[in-house]
Amino acid sequence: MKKLTFILIAFSFSLCFSQQTVTGLVSDPDGAPLPGVNIIEKGTSNGSTTDFDGKYSIEVSPKSTLIFSYIGFNTKEIPVNSQSTINISLSGGAELEEIILVGSRALPRSNTTSSLPVDVLPAKELASTGQITFDKALQYKIPSFNTVQTPVNDATSLLDPYEIRNMGPSRTLILINGKRKNLSSLLYTQTSPGRGETGSDISAIPTDAIKRVEILRDGASAQYGSDAIAGVMNIILKDNPKDGSVTIRSGITSEGDGEMVGVSLNNGSSIGEDKGFFNYTVDFSKVELANRPGTVDAEGDAVDFEADIADVRSFLALKPDAGNINGAPETAAAKFLVNGGYDINENTQIYMNAAYVYKKVNSFANYRTPYWKTESEFPYLADFFPDGPNGSYVGYAPTFEGDLNDYNATIGFKTKKNGWNYDLSYTTGGNTQDYSINNSQNGNTVYSPSTWTDTNGNGIVDNGEVTEGSELYRENSPISFDPGGTGFRHSVGNIDIAKLVTEKISIGFGAEFRTETFEIIEGDLASYDGGGADSFAGNSPENSGKFNRYNFGGYFDISADITKDFLVNGTVRLEDYSDFGEAFVWKLSTRYKFLQDKLTLRGSVSTGFRAPTLHQIYTQKAQYSFVPGQGIQVGGLVNNVSPQARLLNLDKLDAEKSTNFTVGIGAKINSKINFTVDYYNIAVEDRIVLGSEVTPPAGPAFEGLSDLSFFVNALDTKTSGVDLVANYRDIALGKGELSFSLSGNYTIENERDGKVKDPAFLAGTGQSVVNDTQEALFFTSRPEYKVILGTNYDIGKFSFSLNNTLFGPTRFKNQGLQDLESLVGGNASDSDGKSDLSVEFLTKVVTDLGINYSATDKLTIALNVNNLLNVLPEWEFKSLTPTGTAVLNNAAAEKTASNLVTFNQRYSQMTYDGYHFSQLGTMFSLSLNYKL
Repeated sequence: MKKLTFILIAFSFSLCFSQQTVTGLVSDPDGAPLPGVNIIEKGTSNGSTTDFDGKYSIEVSPKSTLIFSYIGFNTKEIPVNSQSTINISLSGGAELEEIILVGSRALPRSNTTSSLPVDVLPAKELASTGQITFDKALQYKIPSFNTVQTPVNDATSLLDPYEIRNMGPSRTLILINGKRKNLSSLLYTQTSPGRGETGSDISAIPTDAIKRVEILRDGASAQYGSDAIAGVMNIILKDNPKDGSVTIRSGITSEGDGEMVGVSLNNGSSIGEDKGFFNYTVDFSKVELANRPGTVDAEGDAVDFEADIADVRSFLALKPDAGNINGAPETAAAKFLVNGGYDINENTQIYMNAAYVYKKVNSFANYRTPYWKTESEFPYLADFFPDGPNGSYVGYAPTFEGDLNDYNATIGFKTKKNGWNYDLSYTTGGNTQDYSINNSQNGNTVYSPSTWTDTNGNGIVDNGEVTEGSELYRENSPISFDPGGTGFRHSVGNIDIAKLVTEKISIGFGAEFRTETFEIIEGDLASYDGGGADSFAGNSPENSGKFNRYNFGGYFDISADITKDFLVNGTVRLEDYSDFGEAFVWKLSTRYKFLQDKLTLRGSVSTGFRAPTLHQIYTQKAQYSFVPGQGIQVGGLVNNVSPQARLLNLDKLDAEKSTNFTVGIGAKINSKINFTVDYYNIAVEDRIVLGSEVTPPAGPAFEGLSDLSFFVNALDTKTSGVDLVANYRDIALGKGELSFSLSGNYTIENERDGKVKDPAFLAGTGQSVVNDTQEALFFTSRPEYKVILGTNYDIGKFSFSLNNTLFGPTRFKNQGLQDLESLVGGNASDSDGKSDLSVEFLTKVVTDLGINYSATDKLTIALNVNNLLNVLPEWEFKSLTPTGTAVLNNAAAEKTASNLVTFNQRYSQMTYDGYHFSQLGTMFSLSLNYKL
């Protein structure tokens, strides 16, 4: 690695230093306790929050000043003056004054003094959604955040793709207490949003362990490094040593399936004589299978499988849904998390957090009907799967089972001397996924090396090279397979230094060293040999292995209050990766307050980057099938550094580069009303994509290859939109108080900028690495707009919430909707490879109802009805060409097109599924929370 001169800046601190413990109670003007109030030691990042009873505890210097802030109330600064107890009352006022830790590597600021758009969600807000996991709770609280659950999608069932601002899961950086969380080992390769990418598993984080979530909706590569093109999510863990609770959860769908049960314990204790704290969370949950199959169209299946219509109808009379099981998989999870800190002396503290999650997911592949996998082709199947009348063969449903282990841990210490804050930390984390395939078979004839001669030296069995084969599997096949899995781990060392140089200027600098290891775990022989296990082939030895890299980076940040109202913040960062080289990025942001702080104007411009993940560089998966007269056909995913890639003259993957611009305004109309509006524009150059399957060029080196796909820097993209957040709080209504919140995201543009950067060997072939289906996944598969209207009414011991989420239209172009001329009597020679129809999902509103009842001071009962009106996705065809119009005007042709989209009605919509809000309908849940 080259010798670099690194420019450095300060990291946001989540814990801090103290000589004494200060406790107290924070209340509103009426004396009611205020939960979730932020308390921070001025000039540091040492902070705490009040619990549900408005109580707090914080360790600070006796001569320090405490800043108390809470949305909807005026901020107060109170000198400690060696007091051990400070009780205060906050008056109504500045709604936007919540202290945030993300967005600058300098010292913390409030939402109004920050120059960047940040969403802050306290734990109470997450819990109010009634959603089972953290990522699903965010779906109904943050308009720019989207996630989707797709059925029958192999390993994707272990971890649902998510993203901010339509930028994919790999472009949002996840932090835990300000430290980088490890990536998942899963690479999304199925046709779903996020295809070709990976991200951290945020669903593994127990919601009851979270104190609050800070989401920076802006590019932040200069502050935090790779993966922060779309923004940063900083998950702040609970740090209260007291006031623990136990939560028991249960739920069920309106169809009577998908039963959910769970129990969570959060508690803590003080260490020593209140010199430290220890907070832990234990969470267990189980969700049963929920199935939503469709009624299969017999004529469509007969055509697709070249089967006798009578045989198809006979089977469908027994199983109208063709035996398919598609919906939400069965999931069990155990989650453990601990957070702690201890004061070594008056200026130094050690801190730590650690988490471990085990998750098991059981899902199904498409049912193999007896006219799909036939006894004439596989005569032994009745012996393997005698599930029909009198032990007859009626098909089988392969299962996909995944075991996920995710862990992360951080240990560090902070100290301060002569006004300098120092933070040194080490973080490690990893994710492994081991797969199992059951109720399947390997029905392939396998050719041993002694039965063929590699005459052209390409390492592949080609035409004329095969002399004989042995039925090594088929009737001798196992029905359970170990296809292997994947693993990822990283180690991160950080040093961060910050100083408030003057009352108006703070600086910070730091460095990070990170190592990464990605592993492709080899499967058992039967899982990959020949064509491998039916439904999911295993990892072969030549496609398995461990792959490593390291990088070193440094940053410098300066924040200056030019005047009381005018703030300027600048950051620069330099990184060096062992595999692709250097990246230099920068950021400049500013904020100006006027009209007596009632109006705030803010903006930023920055450059960013995203390094290709090891998953994208090294994943390779081949599938083999024997075609009569053509020998063994080989296709699949070819990695970018393979011999095949060199023969195709593919460039090695390079880092994505981005330019971000944001401008926004925030207003405090009065003590009850506030809003923010932010415009964003993100341009990404050399975006990495997993290309569409293409036919390789002719020539001896590629004989036997039917199709292949690979990663490539294929696209320049441009994305812009507007975010809105508005609140109207504390409206007196009867004996209670009513509050409204309105937030929304509108995508102005999300599209390709220029031509697809296809490899040279595709020139003149009519093929592209980005076909219509892939382009739709990138740009139109998320809602065009999303608006969340929340209403809360608190009265006595009751709290009522009504949440309405508007999901805008999405558009998708399925494989099979190209070149439909033959359906309406056209000439197939007129085909141009473009889609004649698209699938548009209609705008829908999902309503969630929540009722909380404080039965006693310790017991709270919560009832949630999610998707109260049982709203499900609906779609319709949109014509894109004259051929498409002709198809829609022909009932038989439209039915055939519909069967292409739904796999003959097995699904409401195949591959993408459109499940950006619901596939199960109404969900009822009940929880009991008991304070310890």
